[in-house]
Amino acid sequence: MKKLYTVVALIALTFGSIGLSTARQSQSAKPQAESVAGVFDYYLLTLSWSPTFCLTHKDDAQCSAKGYGFVLHGLWPQYAGGGWPESCPPITTLSPAENAKGLTLFPTQKLLDHEWAKHGTCSGLGAMGYMDAADKAVGAVNIPQKLQPFSNSYYFEAQEIANMFRQANPGIPADGIAIICSGPELSEVRVCMGKDLGFGACGKGVKTQCRTGDIRVPPSR
Repeated sequence: MKKLYTVVALIALTFGSIGLSTARQSQSAKPQAESVAGVFDYYLLTLSWSPTFCLTHKDDAQCSAKGYGFVLHGLWPQYAGGGWPESCPPITTLSPAENAKGLTLFPTQKLLDHEWAKHGTCSGLGAMGYMDAADKAVGAVNIPQKLQPFSNSYYFEAQEIANMFRQANPGIPADGIAIICSGPELSEVRVCMGKDLGFGACGKGVKTQCRTGDIRVPPSR
């Protein structure tokens, strides 16, 4: 009889453990909350160094002898704890006036359409409000003189580029900027901004992504 009780207890313990494990798996498998327009913590202003983009996208509209240096890649809503909302419903088509405003900011129609649908819709500002915010954000950042469009390649360490931006924009904190590379070349500069578009600290996961030592800054095309 004692042996029977022991077997029953072991069976109960086993099924109890399975049930607990299943419950934990069910909790961990819950889907992420749907992205909601206006629900985010700060913006990431992303400026792309156009000559680097054009090394691998020669047929893109921005690469036909436009002479661009930095161009607006996007103004991205972000979560402080890492990650970001995207493609927030409802995704509306840009009106002619909204589209015209966007084309004064983004280098191509293709990029404008993509950025509005994926990131702009999550601002909660509406299309024209988002374009105005992007315009204000770009206008708030002074491009360092050494990083204006030029005709020869230059070489800097990533930290040098960050320092140049901070010297040209004293309000950017040390943890408020990230330099992004594509292989050995400068690709983007990302500046963190609050919802009021004032400079601020970056959230989790936003950091410089470049090799150590000098990186190449290709000349304008």
